[in-house]
Amino acid sequence: MKKVAVIGSGFAGLAAASCLAKNKYDVTVFEKNASAGGRARKFETDGFVFDMGPSWYWMPDVFEKYFALFGKTPADYYELKRLDPSYRVFFSETDHKDIPAGEKALLDFFESIEKGSSVHLTQFLKEGKYKYEIGVNKLVYKPGLSILELADLELLKGAFKLHVFESVTAYVKKYFKDPRLIQLLEFPVLFLGAPADKTPALYTLMNYADMALGTWYPMDGMHKIVEGMVKVAEDLGVKFAFNSEVEKINVSGTKAQSIVVNGIQHEFDYVVAGGDYHHIEQNLLPATHRRYTESYWQNRVMAPSSLIYYLGVCKKVKNLLHHNLFFDRDFGKHAKEIYTSPQWPTDPLFYVSVPSKTDPSVAPEGHENIFLLMPVAPGLQDDETTREKYFNVMMDRIEKLTGDSWRQHIVFKRSYAHSDFVSDYHAFKGNAYGLANTILQTANLKPSMINKKVKNLFYTGQLTVPGPGVPPSLISGQVVASELMKADDQLAKQNG
Repeated sequence: MKKVAVIGSGFAGLAAASCLAKNKYDVTVFEKNASAGGRARKFETDGFVFDMGPSWYWMPDVFEKYFALFGKTPADYYELKRLDPSYRVFFSETDHKDIPAGEKALLDFFESIEKGSSVHLTQFLKEGKYKYEIGVNKLVYKPGLSILELADLELLKGAFKLHVFESVTAYVKKYFKDPRLIQLLEFPVLFLGAPADKTPALYTLMNYADMALGTWYPMDGMHKIVEGMVKVAEDLGVKFAFNSEVEKINVSGTKAQSIVVNGIQHEFDYVVAGGDYHHIEQNLLPATHRRYTESYWQNRVMAPSSLIYYLGVCKKVKNLLHHNLFFDRDFGKHAKEIYTSPQWPTDPLFYVSVPSKTDPSVAPEGHENIFLLMPVAPGLQDDETTREKYFNVMMDRIEKLTGDSWRQHIVFKRSYAHSDFVSDYHAFKGNAYGLANTILQTANLKPSMINKKVKNLFYTGQLTVPGPGVPPSLISGQVVASELMKADDQLAKQNG
């Protein structure tokens, strides 16, 4: 059995490890932190269970397809609940809307805001379904190694229907006029790494995922997905080494000979880098064997970082759902302060999750588990004073728009931002979401899964194909495992 070292136990690393183990590779996952999951880790304190990162469960078919590879279903590891309403949007102090689950209810909702818009939404979702089926089933599972991958006949025939060369903003505005509907349809791309007017309209497939496939929640928390994936991996014989940061990759010729963990060398036939691509390439490899320069990385467009607060509150809060979007400020201005002129925002939009509204197990009885997230530009300097300033900005707005004051009932409070992403994950520029999905950073224009100078080293995760987000990372791990096995087969043929 050939030995594979996987660096990092995020979704991509776990998926790669299990796919390789299923195909009879001897796999060891080396994880810097004390538990699996990467950004999707959890922590527990005083009866609260906090998901540290991802909180939206979209694209359930991607998870079903993944677990089916191993003869399993998500239900073997966690219970899914569809949220209805999916989420609440605060547009102003006097205007908030609950986004219903189900197409019929959505059509009625759109019609109530803009007369005639239900007809447009039907067409919008029809086109979104096409993009989703092509984008997820055709494009997303490709390794991005050649432009010829896009020469698939079905892709070429449907190129114009994918709206790759039209922006999300331009596309949405063809159908809808009410600024609230426009904002609602632009929001899913906010975390893809560019303003909606710079993001290809292909990514309105996310609206189909949101509105047609639904917003779900795995009971007990998003970390249950990680636990399920770890169980799959362990059942296949994958070994895990926690608190085991990879310090160096030793290269001889065009081959990675060994990795150094806690000062000890470990020899492997292949290495899959599921940690931060920039860190692994620029800090663990010798300069002679890096595919990209530091200048290349500095010129990449990054998706946002985040300022996060984990809060335990000793009362039940009012007028908040499980998911809440505070869009009562200028969407475009905040986007510019993330992407165009990076700075701490003047008047931010933000997101509030209260999973205890759905799942009592994540907080003590009579308490709430609350997660605040404000998207911010990567690469900023953050300190406790800045964090506290924006905590108060968010809390002032929450209390004003919900008419409920609960700041004095906070019994647990922890912040998390750029410096934490760097220290915990070596995140490039303290990013939270990876590489932006711009036209010039799509498919084979992203950092490659392979390193031509080190033939047994492969990359996976949010800084390579297909991009940021939980489902894409899950897919990235599957794709890199396939590419490793292809390379291994070719090597075996060459050696007779």
